[in-house]
Amino acid sequence: MDSQISQSAQGSQSPHTFQVDLRGLVDLLSHHLYSSPKVYLRELLQNAVDAITARRAEQPDAPALVRLFVEGGPGGALRVEDSGIGLTETDVHSLLATIGRSSKRAEGLESARSDFLGQFGIGLLACFVVAERIRVVSRSARTPDAPPVEWTAADDGSYTVRTLPHEARPEPGTTVYLVARPGAADWLSEERVRSLARDFGSLLPYDVRVGDEAVTDLPAPWDRAYPSPTSRRVALGRHCHDLFGFTPLDSIDLDVPLAGIRGVAYVLPSAVSPAQRAGHRVHLKGMLLTERAEQLLPDWAFFVRCVLDTDSLRPTASREALYEDEALAGVREALGERIRAWLTGLAAGDPERLAAFLSVHHLGVKSLARHDSEMLRTMLPWLPFETTDGQLSLEEFAQRHPVVHFTRSVEEYRQVAPIASAQGVGVVNGGYTYDSELVEALPSVRPGTVVAELDADTVTAHLDSVDPALELALSAFLGAARAKLDPLGCDVVLRAFHPLSVPALHLDDRAARHEQARAEAEEQADDLWAGILGSLRGSAPRARLVLNHLNPLIRKISSLDDRELIGTATESLYGQALLMAQRPLRPADSALLNRAFIGLLEWATHSDTPEEGPR
Repeated sequence: MDSQISQSAQGSQSPHTFQVDLRGLVDLLSHHLYSSPKVYLRELLQNAVDAITARRAEQPDAPALVRLFVEGGPGGALRVEDSGIGLTETDVHSLLATIGRSSKRAEGLESARSDFLGQFGIGLLACFVVAERIRVVSRSARTPDAPPVEWTAADDGSYTVRTLPHEARPEPGTTVYLVARPGAADWLSEERVRSLARDFGSLLPYDVRVGDEAVTDLPAPWDRAYPSPTSRRVALGRHCHDLFGFTPLDSIDLDVPLAGIRGVAYVLPSAVSPAQRAGHRVHLKGMLLTERAEQLLPDWAFFVRCVLDTDSLRPTASREALYEDEALAGVREALGERIRAWLTGLAAGDPERLAAFLSVHHLGVKSLARHDSEMLRTMLPWLPFETTDGQLSLEEFAQRHPVVHFTRSVEEYRQVAPIASAQGVGVVNGGYTYDSELVEALPSVRPGTVVAELDADTVTAHLDSVDPALELALSAFLGAARAKLDPLGCDVVLRAFHPLSVPALHLDDRAARHEQARAEAEEQADDLWAGILGSLRGSAPRARLVLNHLNPLIRKISSLDDRELIGTATESLYGQALLMAQRPLRPADSALLNRAFIGLLEWATHSDTPEEGPR
C-alpha cells in the first residue's frame, strides 16, 4: 500500500525550472564577482576572439577581425563586430538565453575547448553592468543558408528573437550593440573604450581595432628581435616603465615552454618589504586576465614584477585571478627556477650587476638562501652582513676568524660590538631578518667552519682580569655596588678592557633576560601564580655590569668612601650602559635613572653653608 502511494506521489510530481532575477544576478556580478565594470569590455573582446577561434578551427583561412565603434549620443552606445563563427536562431535560444551555458560546450567544440578564453557561460551578462539593453545580430558560418538572427535583451530579464533579411548581415559573424544604462555612459566613451581595449587586448592574436586605431601590438616586447642586448634592455626598460611606472634594475626572461609561458620579470630598483604582496600581470592566450596575480611567484621573489602570457593556467569564474591547482604550483616552481638561474648567472659572470642588485635586494636573496643550500653556497661571497669588521660577506668573515660568533638580536650586538672588536673577537650581527639562520647554516656549505652564539660569559672571558690583590682592596666598593644592583637582577664585576673611554658594559643573554622577566612577573603575581612562576626559576647566570678599571672615572668612583654615593654612581653607570646598548628600558630602569640623576644633582649642589634667612 505504501509502495503504491509512493509511486502515485512520484507520478504526480512534475519538474520545475529555476527562476532567475536578472537584475539581482547583475547586481551579484557587479558587486561580488567582478572587481570593476571595466570587465564588460574584456568579455566582449573575449566572445569575439573565441568566435573567431571557433570559425578558424573549421575554416583556417577565415578572416580574423574585431572592430569596436563608439557611437555618439548623450546616452552612450558601443558597437562590436567580429568575423567569427556566428549563431543560428537555435544557437541564440540555446546559448544567449540560458545563463551558465557556454558555447564552448557546444557539440564539435569540446575537443578544442582549451583554445578558448571563456568557459563559464556568463560573459555576456557582464555587459549589463554598464548597459540597460543589449542587441546581438549574428549570422552563422556553419549554416550559410540560415538567415541572420537578432537577439535583443533588457536588464529586466526579457528578450526577443527574430530573423532578419540576408542583407542585414551579408557575411558570417556577430555584431553586439550596447546602450548605456543611466550613469554608466562614461564606460562607453571613446577614450575609455580605447584605453580598456588596449589594456586588455594588446597581446591578442587577431586584428583588433577601435575605429581605425590598432589595439594589438605583436609580437610581445620580450619576443621581438633587437639589434643588440643593450637595445633590448632599453626597450624592455621602457615597457616596464609604461606598465609598472618604474625603470627596472634588470629584466629576467621567463620562458617555460611546457607550461606555455612566455614573459619577463622586472627587477625593482628600490627595496620593498618581504611582506608586501607583489602584483603581476598575467595574459591568458593574449587577453589580460589580471594585474594582481599575487600567487604567481614564490614568496621569496618579492623583488620582481612579472608580465607574461600563458595558455595553460586556469582562470577563476570571474577571470580576474588564477585558480590555485597543481598546474599553478608547477609554474610557480618553474618561474622560481628561472629567477634563481639568473642570480647564479650574475654571480658567475657579472659581479658588478650582482653587487648593484644585492645592495638593494639582499633580503630577498637571503630569504631564498635559507632553504636552498646551493644558492647559499653561490651567494656566500656576495651577501653582505654587519660585523665587527664592517660590512662583509660570511665567506670573507670566516676566513678572518677561526670562530664565527654571532648575536641573535641587534641589541645584543650593540652591547658587545665595540668591546668585542677591541678584544679581537669577531661578531656577526644576526639580529636582522634571516641573518642568524644563515650564519647557523654556514657549516653546511663551508665544512670546518665553527659557529657559536655569543653570550655574556664568552665576552667576559675575553676581558682582562684585574689583579686579585687590587680587587680585594676594592671589595668594599664592589660590595656597595652589588648591593645596589642586586634588586635589579644584575651582578657587578671588575675587568680591564679597551677602549678606555667605555666606563661600564652591560652584558646579558636571552636566558638571563627570560629569568629576569620571570622574576618580575613573580613579584607582581598573586600567591597561586607566584608559586607556579617560582617553580620555574632557572639557574641561568644573571645580567652583569662590567666596570672598566682602566677608565679614569671608574678609578675615581672606586676610591670613594661614601657608600650611598657609590650606590648612586653605580646606578648612573648601569643606566648609561643600558642607553649605550640602545636596550629598551623597563619601568624599574627608568625609575633608577631618574633617581640616580636627582641623587647626583643633590650631591653636586650640597653645601655645608647654612642658608641665609630673610632680611
